[in-house]
Amino acid sequence: DGRADIQFNVMPLSVAKPGTPLHDFSGFTVSVCQCRPSSKGSLRIRSTDPSESPRIVSNYLHEDLDLRTLLEGLQMCRDIYRQKSFAGRWVEEKLPGAVDLETFARGHGSTVFHPTSTCRMGADQAAVVDPQLRVRGVEGLRVIDASVMPKVVSANTNAASIMIGERGAHMLLE
Repeated sequence: DGRADIQFNVMPLSVAKPGTPLHDFSGFTVSVCQCRPSSKGSLRIRSTDPSESPRIVSNYLHEDLDLRTLLEGLQMCRDIYRQKSFAGRWVEEKLPGAVDLETFARGHGSTVFHPTSTCRMGADQAAVVDPQLRVRGVEGLRVIDASVMPKVVSANTNAASIMIGERGAHMLLE
C-alpha cells in the first residue's frame, strides 16, 4: 500500500538490545522493526484490585506475514552491510552470526517500547472508547494516549500520540 513495512535503527554502539549493557568490544548495532504487525496480543484485567498486574499476551510473530516481513528485513540489513561502501568498516557479524534468522528473530525479538491499540477507538460497539475518547460504559473516564489507535501507525508513534493528546485536551476543554 506504499507505506513502510520495516524500519532500521542504527546505533553507534554494540549491545544485545537497547537497555542492556554495552558489549566489551567495539561495534555498532542495527535492529529491524516491523512497522505494522498483524499479530494481535491481548491485555486483560485480572481483578478489581488496581495493584494486581494485568495479563499481557504479546503474541509476537504469531502471524506468518509478520515473520516473513521481519526475516526479509533482517536479510535486507545484511545485504546493505555487505555492500562495497561498507567493506573494511566491520570485521564480523556477532549477532545473529551463523544462527538461522528465524531462530534469532524468535529468540531475540522484543518490543521497541511503543505499545498501541489496546483500547481501540471507534464508533462500533466493539470499540473500547468512542470517537470522543470516552470509555464505553464508564461515566467520566477517557483514554487519551496511543492505546486508542485502531491500528499501529507506520512510523514511530510520538507524533500521532501528541496529536491524540492535543485533540483529547481540546475535547476536555469543550
